Amino acid sequence: MKKVIVVGGGASGLMAAYAAAAKGNAVLLIERNEKLGKKIYITGKGRCNVTNDVPPQEFLTHVVRNSRFLTRAVYACPPQSVKDLIESKGVRLKTERGNRVFPVSDHASDITKALARACEDVGVEVHLNEKMLDFDIIDSTMSGIITDKARYECDALLVCTGGLSYPSTGSTGDGYRFARKAGHRIEEPTPSLTGVNLKGRDHVGMQGLSLKNVSLTARKGGKRLYEGFGELLFTHYGISGPIVLTFSAVAAREPLKEVSLSLDFKPALSEEVLDARLLRDFSAMKNKALRNALGALLPAKAVDFVLEKAGVSPLKQVNAVTREDRRALVRTVKNYPLQSVSLRGFEEAVVTCGGVDVSQINPATMESKLVKGLYFCGETLDVDAFTGGFNLQIAFSTGFAAGNSIG
Repeated sequence: MKKVIVVGGGASGLMAAYAAAAKGNAVLLIERNEKLGKKIYITGKGRCNVTNDVPPQEFLTHVVRNSRFLTRAVYACPPQSVKDLIESKGVRLKTERGNRVFPVSDHASDITKALARACEDVGVEVHLNEKMLDFDIIDSTMSGIITDKARYECDALLVCTGGLSYPSTGSTGDGYRFARKAGHRIEEPTPSLTGVNLKGRDHVGMQGLSLKNVSLTARKGGKRLYEGFGELLFTHYGISGPIVLTFSAVAAREPLKEVSLSLDFKPALSEEVLDARLLRDFSAMKNKALRNALGALLPAKAVDFVLEKAGVSPLKQVNAVTREDRRALVRTVKNYPLQSVSLRGFEEAVVTCGGVDVSQINPATMESKLVKGLYFCGETLDVDAFTGGFNLQIAFSTGFAAGNSIG
């Protein structure tokens, strides 16, 4: 039996503690907050998108960075294993659009309770309202830790303290500090799965406009960086919505001022088909102002901005619209330019891009290659994925890999 300390009672920490105790180890789980799983409570808008119900090989295609590193961990603890564990603790699950898994109750708290119950059943000791401050290493081997309440000896320390996203939940980057002290390299943390700040006033005028079935394209230096189809929302600061969050994950390490964005309001229509539609619409509204003739094609909030970008007056009579005006309008509807400035901050980011350099971590066990008995799990590592339950599953898989390897 080994003395194991898990620091952080989130998704990776709860799974790591459970797996380590199930192997017969004496496990102490230390959580700085007043309750376990504080970040779990706000995932999936309070419903908790537990995982994504796909096979491991497909799962890995949704990982943005270092998917190869995760291969062994995801195969050892795939989405099905997480579902089985949670349901074995009395929480029924359901699978929704995009293979996203949620509790039937739609209460994130039920997921935390199930994981806490799993830990309790295998004898994990839990300390709440206790913060780890430092640790001791002797001869490149983990020796013990110091908290704000006591000193503990241990054979293994599993750091599951999260990244920097949603710092109000306790994710304040402590794991990076511990990793640096142990000699690990840290890939610079940046926000991921977050909105994009824009220049100009367009987004302010279109604030609250939610678009479905549109396409967002990003280019850098003439090279296409990203293209996504789906939903987009204009906000007071810029844009958000599913395709924007996915873009932010792809571009998390890119200087956004060098990235050009364009929005296609009608991706299902070619320029030729769109032009033909305009001709039909205009023939029925010859005596109207142009801004009043586009209601069937574009949302009202977008009409004046599209016409402005096209260089056509919204007050121009439809019967005075030239072929060149029409072509400019078609090009703008298909390639509406957006000036990106930056990603939103960690306060709004779903996950952190960056963290402990995975080349210094054993991919089968999550153990440090520099310090024996020191492990890093979940968001402390430089691994992240798209939305849809993939990041929580990464937390579960890496936590399980670490806990299950001890003893």
